[in-house]
Amino acid sequence: MSEQGERALAEHKYREAEQAYEKLRQLAPDTGEVYGRLGLIYFQEEKFAEAVPVLRRALKLKPDLPNTDLLLAMCLSELGEYRQALPGLEKGFRRATDLPLKRLSGLQLLRAYTGLEMDNNAVETGLELNRLFPEDAEVLYHTSKIYANFAYLKLQTLAKVAPSSIWRLQAAAEADESRGAFDQAIKEYQQVLAMDPDRHGVHYRIGRALLARSRTDDALKEFQKELELDPTNANAAYESGEIYRRAGQLERAKEYFSAALKYYSNFEEAQVGLAGVEIAMGRPEQAVPHLEKAAVLDPHDDVPYYRLSQAYKLMGKNAEQEKALAEFRRLRAERTNAQQDRQFSRASDVTRQEVDAGSPQ
Repeated sequence: MSEQGERALAEHKYREAEQAYEKLRQLAPDTGEVYGRLGLIYFQEEKFAEAVPVLRRALKLKPDLPNTDLLLAMCLSELGEYRQALPGLEKGFRRATDLPLKRLSGLQLLRAYTGLEMDNNAVETGLELNRLFPEDAEVLYHTSKIYANFAYLKLQTLAKVAPSSIWRLQAAAEADESRGAFDQAIKEYQQVLAMDPDRHGVHYRIGRALLARSRTDDALKEFQKELELDPTNANAAYESGEIYRRAGQLERAKEYFSAALKYYSNFEEAQVGLAGVEIAMGRPEQAVPHLEKAAVLDPHDDVPYYRLSQAYKLMGKNAEQEKALAEFRRLRAERTNAQQDRQFSRASDVTRQEVDAGSPQ
């Protein structure tokens, strides 16, 4: 009977496994292992209410049954009994060495902490889950909700404890900007500057909001104001350079791209932007080092390879040009096949470099 039940359990035939272990329970009513396996079967069948008394009986008969206390805690969590579930979940998550079990207990622990409004604990657990399972879609989904909720609660607290503070006003502006309410965000950023005219970063944010409204000239003025306050702001220098590059003012563009790289040498977009200027000015040899570094900084970006192909073409290096074009096409196809993921992974606080119109696909 035990072999029949284990075989059915291994084959995920839970109804058959349940019937086998129900019979075993009648034959051996004081055997903890039988109750433990039956509780596991109920868990797999999502019969959580039925699993709880069975697992408690298993632990009473044999307290040291492996992972049975954790299984009980997860069943309680599924039933919304978070306070009862919490000790077992915390203990199980700490001690579990089996990664699938650790993952499952961690997700249940997130659920319990959220249900009990223990937000700091939920964030800490989320960070640990992300460290252990950095590419797990379910983990990423649940932890992102935890972080978003935590951020919202902190902003609510900020609004409550300091409703008239510059910090609340700036937080509101950033929130409006992120949701696309650019005109409202600009007004709020301007109010921040009225309270603190020398506040770093705010002119830059106004400039970005203005760019989103296609007000390029006004945006450039804001980036210039930011650089007057903070010459080390590489983002403001980069955006100024990009505006000048698109306007064909190449010397000015080079000046600002170079300034951005002076303070942030690993600024991939600025490396690509400066290389584009060098190519446009007929100096492809000077563009190549910037593009090679950009390709190292972001191996998934296709733009450096496209501009490398342009540079090699001007240099008469046909083999290198073809190799760069082949890599460009590979990366472009990869991006096209996973466009949504690409959009998230390349979220940026600056204008992205793009291939020229009419580029080879």
